[in-house]
Amino acid sequence: MEEVSQLTEFGKVFIILLVGAIVVSGTMLLSKLLSPSKPNALKLSSYECGEEPSGNAWVQINSRFYVIALVFLLFEVEMIFIFPWSTIFAQKELIAADSTWGWLALIEMFIFVGILLLGLVYVWRRKDLNWIKPRPTLTVVETAVPLSAYDRINAETYVTRAFSAEPIKTVQEQTVPVSTPKPAFKPAFKRVQK
Repeated sequence: MEEVSQLTEFGKVFIILLVGAIVVSGTMLLSKLLSPSKPNALKLSSYECGEEPSGNAWVQINSRFYVIALVFLLFEVEMIFIFPWSTIFAQKELIAADSTWGWLALIEMFIFVGILLLGLVYVWRRKDLNWIKPRPTLTVVETAVPLSAYDRINAETYVTRAFSAEPIKTVQEQTVPVSTPKPAFKPAFKRVQK
């Protein structure tokens, strides 16, 4: 005589979910009981990738991040479907059971990938994948000095003295202390008449 299981398939799934919830809750409770709790201002501050948190937390995020994330998820899901297909596509047992199996599976996968590529081309053509790039602009300054004067200055070669921290010696071998140069202008303050 066959034994009949008292649990249905839904009952087994319910037990798995219940055991999972108990394990997760138990580990969180255990970590709360065993971990040391020493809060301070640094630990309680928000973490921003190693940077000092500043400003308001309600910052507008560029919507292109969401578009890139959606395109990434789209092709990630595509890989989830392509991997099992690629593992059973050329199984000789399936092809022997139905001779059209291989071609049918290949055509279905080409249709699936084609639809995804059409979506990518659509997003690409709408330029949703392009980031806003700054256009460099050259600064134009109106001046009376001709460009040839700048070219002449830039073409000259300048000779510089080697730096020495030692005092400068004169012909008589006397040491002259190096003095700091005086400013080229003397600031003058005028008293305001009241």
